[in-house]
Amino acid sequence: MNHLNTLFKKRLDQKLEIIKKHRPIPAAVVAKLKEQFAIELTYNSNAIEGNRLTLKETYLVISEGLTVKGKSLRDHLEAKDHYEAIHFLYELIEHDRRHTVSEHLIRSLQQMVVRETNAKNVGTYRTGNVMITGSSHTPPDAHEIPHLMRQFVSWMRASIEKHHPVELAALAHHRLVHIHPFVDGNGRTARLLMNLLLMQQGYPLVTILKNDRKKYYNVLDQADKGKHASLVRFIAQSVERSLNLYLKVLGPKTPNASSKLMRHIPLSEIAKKSPYSAKYLNLLIRSGKLEGHKDGRIWVSSLEALKDYQRNRLRKR
Repeated sequence: MNHLNTLFKKRLDQKLEIIKKHRPIPAAVVAKLKEQFAIELTYNSNAIEGNRLTLKETYLVISEGLTVKGKSLRDHLEAKDHYEAIHFLYELIEHDRRHTVSEHLIRSLQQMVVRETNAKNVGTYRTGNVMITGSSHTPPDAHEIPHLMRQFVSWMRASIEKHHPVELAALAHHRLVHIHPFVDGNGRTARLLMNLLLMQQGYPLVTILKNDRKKYYNVLDQADKGKHASLVRFIAQSVERSLNLYLKVLGPKTPNASSKLMRHIPLSEIAKKSPYSAKYLNLLIRSGKLEGHKDGRIWVSSLEALKDYQRNRLRKR
């Protein structure tokens, strides 16, 4: 079943292709982008789980080795561990882009994100039953986990050719958190696995923003009930945000190749120049019909993207 509409897939594919045409990207630019994305992902992924460091504090802890007054030792250790796990992904992709995803690799990712904060539960499946606070989903019994994880890895390998890479990454992310195989670190591990699957296909790191935490949990809850479309769209929007950030830094390869991807402005400004309200434009973005993404707390798109939407609508008529 396809959970991502054709136009959205086409848009993601086009943007990824533009990035690929820039390659090889100068080493200094790559290093700067990797660092920026790694810090951002570390901050947001940890913050979703309750880490209290700010984005700037996360940067200072990782890059400067500073201790932030008033923040716990656990907050500091989680930042360092997650950052190291991301660089493990970078090294994995650099040496073997098609590295086969295995149970061992998934356990290794979990081990890296909790090794300094939950050493007694690193790299091993839980042996007891758990409940997820605030969720209606009850994870499987502990004795089922080895079998479910074997099934999960087999499903991923068999699904590579069946799903668009973004769709596969979103579904794999959900399946792992649904199984909830570890005592600690399930969400962070699932988001790292999602990124690994995307990076294998040439995508940049993708961040689920802390500001979208409520929406994120809502779409996961829907997926628990067998309704995956909202989750896939949500992840696809996060992927598109990363692609847009990359394109903004790289600039167009040719004068007209990607200029329309760069001029993003708030929906409130677009609404003034269109027949649609900002609320309706937001709905179009969330449904995958209009190109756009979240910049901090503000949804942005472009007048060029709106014209594309209107042209597609006319063609359908």
